[in-house]
Amino acid sequence: MSEHPITPAAPPSVPRKHLITASRLLAALALATALGVWLYTTREIHALEAELARKLSAIETRSNESRVLASQAQESMRELLVKIGVLEQKLQESRDQQLALETLYQELARGRDEATLAEIEQLVYFASQQLQLSGNVKAALIALQNAESHLSRSDKPQFHRLRQVIARDVERLRTSPSVDVAGLSLRLSELTDTVDELPLFPAQPALASGKPSATAASSPSGLAWWKRFAAEVWSDLTQLVRIQDTGRAELPLLPPEQAYYARENLKLRLLMARLALAQHDEASYRRDLKAAQTWLARYFDTDDKRVKAAAGLLRQLAESPVRVDLPDISASVAAVRDFRLAAERGTR
Repeated sequence: MSEHPITPAAPPSVPRKHLITASRLLAALALATALGVWLYTTREIHALEAELARKLSAIETRSNESRVLASQAQESMRELLVKIGVLEQKLQESRDQQLALETLYQELARGRDEATLAEIEQLVYFASQQLQLSGNVKAALIALQNAESHLSRSDKPQFHRLRQVIARDVERLRTSPSVDVAGLSLRLSELTDTVDELPLFPAQPALASGKPSATAASSPSGLAWWKRFAAEVWSDLTQLVRIQDTGRAELPLLPPEQAYYARENLKLRLLMARLALAQHDEASYRRDLKAAQTWLARYFDTDDKRVKAAAGLLRQLAESPVRVDLPDISASVAAVRDFRLAAERGTR
């Protein structure tokens, strides 16, 4: 039996239509895959770009902040350098002052008695000036008391005689009568402040009251027009002048626009009285207060209670003493001068 070669069976043929469909599916799948990869890649790129922009913005912000901080640091450094310069200057001034104080302390240590004497001399001369120039007994007493206090703290035998003389003058000032210049000046100032509130002499009543005159009311309406006109003119002329008994010997004819000057003149008199009081010029003080009383009685309403109170206060002030016999402290001045001369002769 003859052997025949066995040929494999041919695969079944695939339809062309199916191949085309498969190839299309593969192409669509590849296209979708490529599109997905492209979208993913694009999204990643955008995300990277956004992250990069955010980081760049943060870096730029930090850079700006760093520049601002660097500028502030430079400004602070400049201010610090200025402050250091000022502190160094103040330190140098403090050193100079300390050196001056040390020098002064050494001088005081070398001549404490001389410094005490100079201070006592200044206080005694100040007290003498207060008595001679302004008659201020209180200031002179305080100055001499301070001088005596310095001498008591010194407690040196050479100052005992000078302290006794000053103590006698202190007692003389303490027991001497004094004038309350501050109190009187305050009362004058308060009175000056109330001048604007004081009423002036009452103004004359209005000439026209708005009512028809008796002549016009009594004139019959049957008169001729020219007679009625003449009667009305006569009535008006008779009302232009009014005579009134004010009970005063003379009536001040003070126009309303001059009321300001009346008050200012009264204030001026009170101010001059205060100046005379400060100078212990009793004659000028009483003269100015008398003029103020005359002005008040002449131009102001004396029936008003405020004017009466002001007039009473003026009378009290006019009766107050302004000048007294001032005590003499020439003994203290002479004692200080003699002590100074003796000390100068002893150092030569």
